[in-house]
Amino acid sequence: MDDVHSGSCLCGTVRFTTRGPLRGVIYCHCTQCRKQSGHYYAATNVANDKVEIEGSQSITWYAASDFARRGFCSRCGSLLFWKPNELPYVSIMAGLFDSPSSLQGECHIFVGQKGGYYEIDDDLPRHERSTPDIAVAEG
Repeated sequence: MDDVHSGSCLCGTVRFTTRGPLRGVIYCHCTQCRKQSGHYYAATNVANDKVEIEGSQSITWYAASDFARRGFCSRCGSLLFWKPNELPYVSIMAGLFDSPSSLQGECHIFVGQKGGYYEIDDDLPRHERSTPDIAVAEG
C-alpha cells in the first residue's frame, strides 16, 4: 500500500497529495533559503509523477538561479516548493504537510552559511555544501 500524505499552504488555496515514500527532511542553511524564508528550509521531496497539486494557478515561481525555481502561494505567501529545472522531483516544505506526516530529519546542508543567531543542536549529519545524493544550485 502506498504512503499517502497531503498538505496545503496557509490559506488552503494550494493543496497537494503525495503517493509513495518521502525523503527525510533536509535542513538547508544556504543564504538563498534563509533570505526567502527568514530562517532555514526544512524540506522533503517526491518524484514529479507522485504528487498531485490543486490550485497550481495560484503558485508563483521565482527563478533564484539557473538551476532551480522556488514556488510560493500568490495569495498567502506560503513557501511551497523548490523545483530543479532538469530533475524529475520537487522538494516540498515539510511544514506544509497535514499531521502526522511521519517525516524525520535526515541532515543539514550549507552549514557554513547558517545564520549567526542560532545553533544546530541535533546529532544529524552536517555538510559544508551538500551530499552527492542532494542536487543543489552552483555558487
